[in-house]
Amino acid sequence: MTKIDIDDFTVFIGKNDAGKSTILEALDIFFGNCNPDPDDSSVSDPNKCVKIGCIFKDLPQEIIIDSSNPTSFSKEFLLNKNGFLEIHKLYKCSISKPKCSEAYVIANHPTAPPCADLLQQTITKLKKIAKDVGVDMSTVDQTKKADLRNVIREAVGDLEIRQSSIPLLKKVDGQSLWDCISKYFPVFALFKSDRPSTDQDSEAQDPMKIAIKSAIQQQQEQLQDVTNMINAQVQQVAEKTVEKVREFSEDLANVLTPKVINKNWDTLFNVRLTGDDEIPINKRGSGVRRLILLSFFRAKAEQDAEINNENGIIYAIEEPETSQHPKNQKILIESFLDIVENQGCQILLTTHTPVLVRNIDQKYLRYITSNENGPIVVSCDESNSSEISRNLGVLPDHSVKLFLGVEGRNDINFFKLISKKLHDDDPEIPDLDKAEEDGQLVFIPMGGSSLDLWVSRINGLDRPQFYLMDRDNEPPLEAKYQSQYEKFVREGHTAWITERRELENYINPNIISGAYENYEGRGEPFEDVPLLLAKAIHESSESSNSWEDIVNDSAKLKKKESKAKKILNKNLVSRMTRELLEAHDPDQELIGWLQELGSVLRQ
Repeated sequence: MTKIDIDDFTVFIGKNDAGKSTILEALDIFFGNCNPDPDDSSVSDPNKCVKIGCIFKDLPQEIIIDSSNPTSFSKEFLLNKNGFLEIHKLYKCSISKPKCSEAYVIANHPTAPPCADLLQQTITKLKKIAKDVGVDMSTVDQTKKADLRNVIREAVGDLEIRQSSIPLLKKVDGQSLWDCISKYFPVFALFKSDRPSTDQDSEAQDPMKIAIKSAIQQQQEQLQDVTNMINAQVQQVAEKTVEKVREFSEDLANVLTPKVINKNWDTLFNVRLTGDDEIPINKRGSGVRRLILLSFFRAKAEQDAEINNENGIIYAIEEPETSQHPKNQKILIESFLDIVENQGCQILLTTHTPVLVRNIDQKYLRYITSNENGPIVVSCDESNSSEISRNLGVLPDHSVKLFLGVEGRNDINFFKLISKKLHDDDPEIPDLDKAEEDGQLVFIPMGGSSLDLWVSRINGLDRPQFYLMDRDNEPPLEAKYQSQYEKFVREGHTAWITERRELENYINPNIISGAYENYEGRGEPFEDVPLLLAKAIHESSESSNSWEDIVNDSAKLKKKESKAKKILNKNLVSRMTRELLEAHDPDQELIGWLQELGSVLRQ
């Protein structure tokens, strides 16, 4: 069995035919969107079976598996040894139309009789078992199976908990455990690479049809007026027709009653998509069509998630780079990361394109390869970085003039925007966004666990390396990354540590307070700018939660700080001017870094 660790954002890389798409298709089968083909089983398996298992975390605190009786996965002993929900499904591929033949939960479950199979019992049987084990039935709500199971377990005492396989497909009182549990699954939506991508695809048409139905519902009164008018006019014609029939036969006319059959309004409409220039989308380039269909794909998945009680979404997208310009590929990755961070969903991608891989943190990469025992999926680290680089061509040595390492995506946005703004007034300052687009500069995301992999990729390419790290700690404390800084310097690279807390502290506070009147920052070198902006945004909102409530909730605070960082590094930094920068950074620390980068790029 091949095991795969899935993150909130996971990118599968490997050679063609390594099995990247197979993983996504297996998940599509597991979530019930399709069935396997007869040829999907392993050629070495005489039983011609396929087993797919998924492990879920972040489970709901309360579930309903019997009528309306609340319980939980833990109370029903449906979690594995790590406290997660683990489900396996078995498919028989020896028949012409394979389907799921078995489904079961792998869990630490009671094995002591009669507790091993309580979930498969009817309420009548549970009552009998409860009496047999000595439960005082006068204290039990005998209409609730969850309560009956609980008192039976309490009466037995030693449940002999062991790892067990609990079947899910057996029907009890008209429904199976699978029916009850699967409704808590996220929506799984697969966007395949080998598709025509036209505006008649279901991803495009389904949201449009829903929009048409919604519009029709909002105009019911006006449409009824139209229907009545049509009925009146048709009625007049019908009555005249009846009069003519009477001329032939009075009896025939007496049994004729004209009726107008009104079909659904929404069936009268079909949708074609055109751009601003009235060119049909279907006549646009394949890359544009695919981007538009990808957006419709997301819209449809979100609608499906709403129907399914907002259980979340897993987007699986094959080769998003298909037909896309390298710049669009980078934009796609940024968009996917924003979706994961802001919408709480998961995204799975497959790719074998270096442009995408070089913009992704190592922790998100899963490398698919094989050994004598078959396919394996491994996380990327320093031990396999050379193999990955060799197989993917991660960093071809062509027009690259320098590598610039910064701590993360927000810092990359900061440098791109401020360098572009300053370049307009001073050509000596390089436009780093254009330099990256031209292939002269490669940003190195040093955050997370990606730095070692990056360094191993680029050492030996004979290109200058620059690294910028936030100080974070206020003197006299040592800078947070002092040891890494010293290592870079020893290796002969150029490294800098900010004199301020972090890059956001180089944004003139007048810009921030001009956008948010209640911003309390004063431009101090070590004040927490993202935190102060997050507070200003929250307090200017209509939220009923106090800022103290947010501070005491680490998850909410982290999300708000992340949003503030994006605003600072995508919106507010673009308002900086040379004058505002020099007023706030009189030592011209930031300009000095940019000038040094520019001197290398001009060589």
